[in-house]
Amino acid sequence: MEPRPPPAKRLRTSSVGGGYRRNYVFAHNMEQQRMDLPIYRARAKLIGQLRHLDTAIIIGETGSGKTTQVPQYLYEASIGGHGVIAITQPRRVAAISLAARVSEEKKTELGTLIGYTVRFEDLTSHKSKIKFLTDGMLLREAMLDPLLRRYSIVILDEAHERTIQTDVLFGIVKSAQRKRKELSKMPLKVIIMSATMDVDLFSQYFNQAPVLYLEGRQHSIQIFYTKETQTDYLHASLVSIFQIHQEAQPSANVLVFLTGQEEIEAMSKTCKQIAKNLPQGSCQMSVFPLYASLPHLQQLRVFQPGKKDCRKVILSTNIAETSVTIPGIKYVVDTGMVKAKHYTPESGLEVLAVQQVSKAQAWQRAGRAGRQHAGICYRLYTEEEFEKFINMTIPEIQRCNLSSVMLQLLALGIPNILTFDFISKPSPDAVQAAIEQLEQLGAVEHKDNQISLTPLGKKMAAFPLEPRFSKTLLVSPEFHCTEEILTIVSLLSVESVLYNPRAQQDEVLSARRKFISSEGDHMTLLNIYRAFKNVQGQKEWCRENFVNSRNMMMVAEVRHQLRDICVKFGVRLESSRSDTSNIRRCLAHSLFLNAAELQLDGTYLTLDCRHQVAIHPSSVLFHFKPSYVLYNELLHTSKCYMRDLCVVDPDWLYEAAPEYFRRKLKGAKT
Repeated sequence: MEPRPPPAKRLRTSSVGGGYRRNYVFAHNMEQQRMDLPIYRARAKLIGQLRHLDTAIIIGETGSGKTTQVPQYLYEASIGGHGVIAITQPRRVAAISLAARVSEEKKTELGTLIGYTVRFEDLTSHKSKIKFLTDGMLLREAMLDPLLRRYSIVILDEAHERTIQTDVLFGIVKSAQRKRKELSKMPLKVIIMSATMDVDLFSQYFNQAPVLYLEGRQHSIQIFYTKETQTDYLHASLVSIFQIHQEAQPSANVLVFLTGQEEIEAMSKTCKQIAKNLPQGSCQMSVFPLYASLPHLQQLRVFQPGKKDCRKVILSTNIAETSVTIPGIKYVVDTGMVKAKHYTPESGLEVLAVQQVSKAQAWQRAGRAGRQHAGICYRLYTEEEFEKFINMTIPEIQRCNLSSVMLQLLALGIPNILTFDFISKPSPDAVQAAIEQLEQLGAVEHKDNQISLTPLGKKMAAFPLEPRFSKTLLVSPEFHCTEEILTIVSLLSVESVLYNPRAQQDEVLSARRKFISSEGDHMTLLNIYRAFKNVQGQKEWCRENFVNSRNMMMVAEVRHQLRDICVKFGVRLESSRSDTSNIRRCLAHSLFLNAAELQLDGTYLTLDCRHQVAIHPSSVLFHFKPSYVLYNELLHTSKCYMRDLCVVDPDWLYEAAPEYFRRKLKGAKT
């Protein structure tokens, strides 16, 4: 491997700035910590500039303090008058932890001066003047008030992540700012913040908005590339981990970027086995997995100080790129791979697949090594390969199913969604495919050459859910199973409630056997939730059954809120009790676009585009071959797998969408 230092502008600094911050090395007091931040030196100049600008773009190194300090500076300088300062985040975990941090700095109780709003959770009051919230929640507020009148300042943070919700929000906030000016309302100040992004694109989109650069403390980072292309990045990761382990100081911790839970669990097991057999006198190693569905208490272990003379090796998904900052990292091992969704409007397939990262992502990963001291990043690809990476991550809006976005835009009263002011326009095919899906779900109709919401569509838009799940709830009274559908939809709306450690597969299978339903994963999850409620959510029961208790408590909270929305719309809350066929018929009426049919050769074809798919090994139906199934999503690894399945009758599919299946279904009816 040959060293190559990164450009100076990409170096990272250490502190409590944007993203998910858990700093275990506290300064002697909170105020001193604020003064130690790089942004503090630019405080007076920054306040002076922001006071006179309607729109500004702030670029600052990770750790400069921009996310926690800019809203406080604005509030302390009384910029924005009596309105609320909103700071958006792509992820709920960041919105919550940042609000807690700023509340601590302001010495106030969380939910008073400083609050947060995320999906299914609102901790704000009439006193809240600084409000952290997810992009999606500000979008939902815009449905009720397109001018966002309660806000005087909107800060769009982590703009480089380019999620669907963020991109739509850019257009909504830009429109609200313009309309408020036209109507002589209180002006709306818009601030876009990021560590890395295509500055010219953003400045141009926001009417040539000025770009303000924050200088942060910098620690040097050495970059090492491989001399040759690596055919097996997992094996290369393993070799790199133990090379570092044999040569580096015990206090130097390692962060390895992998693509998903299965890879991480397998690598964790292998590392632990090898570490046990190292020569006597070798430094000890503690291995910690980190991924979104990991139980909360196990996630927290990653941030706690390690044992003396014991190296921490953290195996993480891209959650550690920006959302999570782990203290004490000196070495980063970057596989150059990430798992991302891709939607093909021609086939109607949305597939989760492993792909190369962008250059921007690679620099974000490298920067994790330079937050508290000089660091080293090992890239498991050649420098020539890196130069061929795309510069910026393709915006999610250009590679995902747009049905949720189109439903939101129609609910916002956008007169022509085909001409909406996107910062990066999705393809016309993707927009058309989304409209057709909404039409098949009964959410939209064509009137006078305009696309408008149907009465059902208006109700669907009121739920903070994907359109298909909104419809499932709204049609559930026809099948007398609203209580069960509420549970299933809630279970599918949070991170996985099941914890499947690879090292304990036999125990997992034994514990789960009593819940398994031959009718599929949805019914199995329903059985697990019912058992959880029967024991009043005992944590010991959760441990014994490998259930994530924190996520299960979130399911209960989500269910409560969805139930309230159902009551508001007069949805009858009935239970089908032991009749599960009604539940599956109800699912067929909204998930029929995700149906697959068993072929004579034992394979499955999707009914929509006749694409070959297989049942994922994690499904309870893996060893069965039902004739027709519904699935929640597709995952592409060695082949295209269906995940979260439900057994259905072809007659139910006809009943749900007769015209659609008259064209698609083969052999079910003559």
